[in-house]
Amino acid sequence: MVVMGRIVAPYGIFGWLKVQTSTESIDSLLDYPDWWLGRDDNSTQPGIKNSPWQKYLVETAKVHNDTLLVKLKGVNDRDAALALKSKHVAVPREEFPEADEGEYYWSDLIGLSVTNQQGIALGLVSDVFETGANDVIVVKDPKDGKERLLPFVDQTILDVSIAEKTMSVDWPIEWDE
Repeated sequence: MVVMGRIVAPYGIFGWLKVQTSTESIDSLLDYPDWWLGRDDNSTQPGIKNSPWQKYLVETAKVHNDTLLVKLKGVNDRDAALALKSKHVAVPREEFPEADEGEYYWSDLIGLSVTNQQGIALGLVSDVFETGANDVIVVKDPKDGKERLLPFVDQTILDVSIAEKTMSVDWPIEWDE
């Protein structure tokens, strides 16, 4: 499952939900008619236990004031909507369309082992985020917890192998000093 958003709150009295998306555009989640709601295994919310994923069909949706509003099948009143508050919205990875050559889904980059041209292991990709200029990968060294922020640009990222779970980068260790 790839988490792509979170239920923020009920909207109205007829089971509508406000959804905060983590997709490039606010309505990208609507490309998927079936959503899976549950808790992410990596959730850091204190006191919240993971729950199994449950499948819901999106009946209808709209964007209202930069907020995604959805009506899920079987969620017909405010109480039912309130029960879903804070659940993560996920889609199975296999439902994603194939990425173009040289392009990657962020979720596929998480966990890749990163090595520089000198053969030094820098760590694992722990996060990816967008800046105004380019995407940035967070590489975390499991030994000391040190994080490096590397721009995800052709000059830095030399090779990515999703199958081998590796990434080669042009990042001399001296740049960390």
